[in-house]
Amino acid sequence: MFERSRKGENALLIQPHAHGPADEGALEEFSELARSAGARVAAVVPARIDKPNAATLFGSGKLDEIKAAADATGADLVLVNHRLTPGQERNLEKFLERRVVDRTGLILDIFAQRARSHEGKLQVELAQLRHMATRLVRGWTHLERQRGGSIGLRGPGETQLETDRRLLQKRLEQLQARLDKVEVQRTQMRRARVRSELPRVALVGYTNAGKSTLFNTLTGADAYAADQLFATLDPTVRRVDMSGGSIVLADTVGFVRDLPHELVAAFRSTLSEAREADLLLHVIDAADPLRNERIAQVDAVLSEIGAGDLPQLLVFNKIDRIEGAAPRYDQDPNALADDAVRESVWISARDGLGLDLLSQALARRLGMRRVAGEVRLPPEAGRLHARLHALEGVRRETLDEDGWLLQVDLAHADAARLASQPDGAPLRPLLPPDEDDTIW
Repeated sequence: MFERSRKGENALLIQPHAHGPADEGALEEFSELARSAGARVAAVVPARIDKPNAATLFGSGKLDEIKAAADATGADLVLVNHRLTPGQERNLEKFLERRVVDRTGLILDIFAQRARSHEGKLQVELAQLRHMATRLVRGWTHLERQRGGSIGLRGPGETQLETDRRLLQKRLEQLQARLDKVEVQRTQMRRARVRSELPRVALVGYTNAGKSTLFNTLTGADAYAADQLFATLDPTVRRVDMSGGSIVLADTVGFVRDLPHELVAAFRSTLSEAREADLLLHVIDAADPLRNERIAQVDAVLSEIGAGDLPQLLVFNKIDRIEGAAPRYDQDPNALADDAVRESVWISARDGLGLDLLSQALARRLGMRRVAGEVRLPPEAGRLHARLHALEGVRRETLDEDGWLLQVDLAHADAARLASQPDGAPLRPLLPPDEDDTIW
């Protein structure tokens, strides 16, 4: 067997494709994935596959071409933009005498580098071990089944491979148990946010679309943002105060085409921030020539995680990279009545362009109007009184034998939610008359 390089920084990229020329967009993305993992792209070899070879994916002629390219460029790593079976991966490594990593393995490596939180690291390890479980090879064939005459060591024993599988399965169970515990804690936190009655907004989009930059701009946070794929893995949640009220904003992991199913499964709790949002801000790189394809790919992943039917606001970011582009808000009169209708806002999060239009769009989609007036609360309405104070909606109050007399000013959405509660009758006169039949 060959000596594996531990660096693996000089990579030869293989781009399989079916009939016709290779997809330039897919190749560009794969090259960016390789660079995000820390590899230097030595060369790219397109590989047309009309009938995949079960043993190696590629035919013998193409294998010779790949090996010659690897030798000529000094590549110590071969990256294949395709999902390889464990057998194909082993056979390719044996023939090419180099480490071979498929698309799933490459994305997992990037995830391992990017994870920062305890939960994120657990999720990455779980996904890696599940991927590894199918790739345990008989690397210990020199250790046959234990035999011999020593007391306590008689019998068939256990091969090293079986030991590895048993230990790996035990670790998988431990990780899953720890993640289940973390998920319970995260669910409790989400329930607390629901009880706060703040609208929940999640940033979603293709990786490197500028979600974290927009998140930092809106919240003043310092979430990691960089011009690379999968810069953000761990969800970050912050409260954002706006003119029409406050929202809870979540930054989530970026999506990518052909996201491996095991990754979607491993990051279910991370993606739940998107699944349980009231509104999705679908951030798009406006300068990307393949932006329509990216939108479709994100929509596909959202459908896979159960968030495909949530209302969306399309945020076309990075207009600073488009000559002559200006901020704008493309309204649609049907958007409020039909969640399937998507409005668009064109901004630059980096330069702060169009953020006022984005706030306007958020206020419109979330119903973030304000209501103000005088409210009389009876003494038994202590719970409603406390919730109004929690929302910072009380401007002035007096207390007498009849209860509280309040001057309130709060977001329309908050007032509507409180008015819909059994004790919310005192707030109902503040709402527009045409809503009387729809709130309770």
